[in-house]
Amino acid sequence: MLSILITQFVVLWAVIDPIGSVPVYLSQTQHLSAKQRRLVALKAVAIATGVLLFFLLVGQLLLEAMQIPLPAFQAAGGLVLLLFALTMIFGESKPEQETKLSKEVSHSDLADLAVYPLAIPSIASPGAMMAIVMLTDNHRFSLIDQSITAGVMVAVLLITLLLLLVATHIQRWIGNVGAAIISRVMGLILAAVAVNNLLMGIKDFYLA
Repeated sequence: MLSILITQFVVLWAVIDPIGSVPVYLSQTQHLSAKQRRLVALKAVAIATGVLLFFLLVGQLLLEAMQIPLPAFQAAGGLVLLLFALTMIFGESKPEQETKLSKEVSHSDLADLAVYPLAIPSIASPGAMMAIVMLTDNHRFSLIDQSITAGVMVAVLLITLLLLLVATHIQRWIGNVGAAIISRVMGLILAAVAVNNLLMGIKDFYLA
């Protein structure tokens, strides 16, 4: 049980990448007061939590309504997660990508800042949406197991909120370079998990 919790925590930490969101948050809120920064952090994490909970609750139901077997989605999700992980390893790091995206958008209020690019795609990334569906497969996991997974997800999101609230201190400590290095290491771990999901999806699809 402990090993499963650790695996889920590592997967969700890798796809949500709390540390990688810190430079994005700082670049978007540098002109705001301390109170406004806290408000943006709270809104961003709340929105991301709502999006991921939506996928946790109805993601698989939507797939089944479209007659897409979960093993096929698991294989496809594993492949997408692998591509996502490869971009984390070989491409621009997540902080660099999303900071660049944020510079292309002019935000009119705090709600805009919280939604894009902080809540989506920085925290609730496409990889995180797919990962949460695969980790809560209704055919493999009981309601209790899924509740535990939801708890792990919420724990990662709470850590993300905490990191955003102390982002200024973290930035001084690790810098953009440190955040980029951590993002690439998490990408390598995510690649291994993604390959495992891809192979398991292919195996389950042909055995079903």
